[in-house]
Amino acid sequence: MGILDGKVALVTGSGRGIGRAIALDMAKAGAKVVVNDLGAALDGGEGSAGPAEETARDIRSGGGEATFSTDSVSDPKGAARMVEAAMDEFGAIDCVVNVAGILRDGMFHRMETAQWQAVLDVHLNGCFNVSRAAIEHMREKGSGSFVHFTSTSGLVGQIGQANYAAAKMGIVGLSRVIAMEGASKGVRSNCVAPFAWTRMIESIPIKSDEQARAFEAFRTGATAEHVAPVVSYLCSDAASGINGQVFGVRGNEIYLFNQPRPVKTIHNGLGWTHEALAATVEPAIRNELTSIDGTGEYFSWDPI
Repeated sequence: MGILDGKVALVTGSGRGIGRAIALDMAKAGAKVVVNDLGAALDGGEGSAGPAEETARDIRSGGGEATFSTDSVSDPKGAARMVEAAMDEFGAIDCVVNVAGILRDGMFHRMETAQWQAVLDVHLNGCFNVSRAAIEHMREKGSGSFVHFTSTSGLVGQIGQANYAAAKMGIVGLSRVIAMEGASKGVRSNCVAPFAWTRMIESIPIKSDEQARAFEAFRTGATAEHVAPVVSYLCSDAASGINGQVFGVRGNEIYLFNQPRPVKTIHNGLGWTHEALAATVEPAIRNELTSIDGTGEYFSWDPI
């Protein structure tokens, strides 16, 4: 008996990298899997059915059940077809894992509208499209689980990724509301911020020896295979008490991230003037201010 026996899962972006590792792990855990991947290059180059088909074939050769889809998550009709594939092939949709992503990095003051829009279309709108297509089936059944992929580029920050950060933080808000609205119907929604060496990470230019050393430690110490079983667990009934949360997975480390809540209150019974604000606010909250260190500076230890 696997932890996902009897479940049907849709995993977007699962032709390669983390998505592929998750699809394989979910199948190993007993799930029937719809493997979705557009097969496109990171720069938006023309896609192919190859990666999705290969992952599905590997699942079947290992004794599992799988079909594949090459629709784009950015297309609402394509998202609907993915869910229809699960219903037609396996008769249900129990788990949706939103992994599909692209990068269009650039400093904000030079970012073009097309760079901004492309990233939001795939990451944030993609999560909406696929989740929206699946959720009514889950609500009707009285159970279901979403795992959406966020990033420390949004949770903590990363220079050169304003578009990616905005999309990934938007996903956290989307997931939380899905969790709140779905709880009474047995539908859960959580986020995972993965640390794993993928072709997206590999595409980041190396600009120093120090960065090269950090990337090598990252490549060997934090893999897609570390992330996959955590996702399978979150989709399983064993995690029925976990809803609306944000996790990080980094090698053998699992993080539970906090979510925005007030950390300090300042009150002025007479009301706030410009002068009172200038004299009071910064000194009063100085010790509680969040630093502007990025994800690379904050997570400065090896992922072991």
